Amino acid sequence: MSLDYSAAVAANRFGLGARPGELDLIGADARGWLEGQLRGTAPSLPATGLRSTADILTDAAAIRQQLLAQRRAAAGKPAAAESTEALAAVMRLPQLLRPIYIAEVQARLRNAVATERPWVERLVYFWSNHFAVSVDKLAVLGVAGSLEREAIRPHVLGNFRELLLAVEQHPAMLLYLDNQRSVGPNSVLAQRAARRERRLGLNENLAREILELHTLGVDAGYTQADVTSFAKVLTGWSLGGGYGAGKMQDGASGLFLFRPALHEPGAQTVFHHRYDQPEQAQGRAVLTDLALAPATARHIATKLARHFIADDPPPAAVARVAQAFQRSGGDLPQVYRALFEGGEAWQTPLAKYKTPQDYLLSIYRGLQLPVADGPKSIAAFDVLGQRQFAPGSPAGWADRSDDWDGASALMKRIEFADALAQRLGGTRAVAELGPQLLGATYSDETRVSLQRAASDGQALTLLLTAPEFLRR
Repeated sequence: MSLDYSAAVAANRFGLGARPGELDLIGADARGWLEGQLRGTAPSLPATGLRSTADILTDAAAIRQQLLAQRRAAAGKPAAAESTEALAAVMRLPQLLRPIYIAEVQARLRNAVATERPWVERLVYFWSNHFAVSVDKLAVLGVAGSLEREAIRPHVLGNFRELLLAVEQHPAMLLYLDNQRSVGPNSVLAQRAARRERRLGLNENLAREILELHTLGVDAGYTQADVTSFAKVLTGWSLGGGYGAGKMQDGASGLFLFRPALHEPGAQTVFHHRYDQPEQAQGRAVLTDLALAPATARHIATKLARHFIADDPPPAAVARVAQAFQRSGGDLPQVYRALFEGGEAWQTPLAKYKTPQDYLLSIYRGLQLPVADGPKSIAAFDVLGQRQFAPGSPAGWADRSDDWDGASALMKRIEFADALAQRLGGTRAVAELGPQLLGATYSDETRVSLQRAASDGQALTLLLTAPEFLRR
């Protein structure tokens, strides 16, 4: 492959889409450009007034307590009055959380447009999708973005074990998978509840998703017994401020809190290993072993190779990345280097079809569009089918072309591109943009079609919907 192709692959597949002048900056050293971005710590989002998870959940907990008090006070009132007051009260929580969600997505988008380290940003997005939570669940609406900021960004250039521990202890993950309500069958709290003829149950959601999605992978050979045992290990992993089972009010609201009264006592066997550590140390020990397991290395390597190389990742690339994972003990920069050190990622340009997120970010970067305040600036993600932080399940967004390249989805992109081009008019020199954004992947067919366009707006539409712009 020519060096020009390598620059285009680096910017558009490993990065978030080329900006004008970026391909010239990358030049003949695409691998060096990627290597340079792995040095130092991962950049945090610029200071934009974003709130911490603890602050958000403290306010949310206060509203929930007020709702409970209002419901108790409404008992005995006429039905119409009770219904009106209840509706007004229920709307208070979304009114708190939705502006926080919008601010998070806007800050993320602004950073994507401006960043000089787009590969690191794409890696953040990869791990955010790997450890997916969804704002379709109201409890997560205000904290999905802070999960990415607080648990993923600081560890994206660190060690997988530390990343895993940070994510699994983050309140957003615990709330999304309801682990704060999980009670060991023989725990202190369960015994108290039994004396009062109340039943508190074990929740296996977090344990199952850690094994299936976050570490080993579904084909690793673990059993239902492993899931149940691991769920018992994770009992007590909760958060403070009235979020735990039994309506406990202890601990700082919105912060991780281990609750001994919920924890299942005794040793547990998970994936061929016996763990008899006390309390929270038991869960940390299991996660440490899972983070270093060969099956985890293969699972992570396969997902990375699928994301950065091809829908059907080359076995040699998967093996190389998995070996780097195991050899380094999960040191993520060494894992990332194994992706681009081999030739597979550079052999086939345009091997990946862009997701709606990829498509929009490449447009924002390529056209240097400003990100306005308010929900309209992020509405296009919803329209094109990838609402931010809303994959709909713990499995995250799909990462194969077949999931995104249908006729209806393409039509939505054409309509979006046409509307944007009409709004921008002749403010972009489209004939110059093609080679600047696409480099050697810019085809003669697209060049000719732009030359024959009836207007600058039509030319921009044709560029933004060209086959080589729709792929990375």
